[in-house]
Amino acid sequence: MKKRKKNRKTLRFFAILAGVLLLLALAARLLLPLLLSREDAVPRETVPPSALRLAEIPPRGGSDYAVIHENRPDFDLRQLTTEPYVLFSELDSLGRTGAAMACLGPETLPGRDEQRDRIGDIRPSGWHTQRYDELIEDHYLYNRCHLIGFLLCGNRTLPENFFTGTRHLNAEAMLPFEIQTANYIEKTGNHVIYRVTPVYEGKNLLASGVQMEACSVEDLGRGLRLNVFVYNMQPGVVIDYATGESRAAENGGG
Repeated sequence: MKKRKKNRKTLRFFAILAGVLLLLALAARLLLPLLLSREDAVPRETVPPSALRLAEIPPRGGSDYAVIHENRPDFDLRQLTTEPYVLFSELDSLGRTGAAMACLGPETLPGRDEQRDRIGDIRPSGWHTQRYDELIEDHYLYNRCHLIGFLLCGNRTLPENFFTGTRHLNAEAMLPFEIQTANYIEKTGNHVIYRVTPVYEGKNLLASGVQMEACSVEDLGRGLRLNVFVYNMQPGVVIDYATGESRAAENGGG
């Protein structure tokens, strides 16, 4: 008899616990959109800096990128919002591009008929017009690389949105992550907090690479989570990151 009473109490406890958890889940579902849409969550003036330190970036092995902090982006809950924005940093005293951050969503994706603006007059720090016809399919070593790509927010033709990156970084290393982000938004209609940070060593004019971070908002990162460092390199080319000058590698390496 005592055992039955004990079992009933145990079942009642777990029933109450399940009810409380259900109520908390429902409350979270109702309150989350309100919290995410609040205006004070959106940075209006400056891009919150990344916590990545140069010493944390591993030497490049055979990969185009390195996973940082187990692929967990360095955002906090105050930065999660569903209100779209795109924010750029001012150029520094050396004319170098800083970080860019955005809340991306269906509202920011370019229209099907939107054409790319001409960007030939933009010359980011470290820029050189250098050809390697036998090494690079498109011939030129450097591209004017977007921080927040056209694929994600259409035309943002500002000097603050471009850095000097190799053709390999732009077309082979960054692009897959941009496509992954755009595909997530198109498939779900959700929003993504997104930040790209060029990383420079000392007073180098050319970035060693860029950190790319992304976190899906409505599902709190379950659908998309990203924190990688993409190396600014080109196979077969030796680059002087202090100036952006380059030469073909003697042994074909890079």
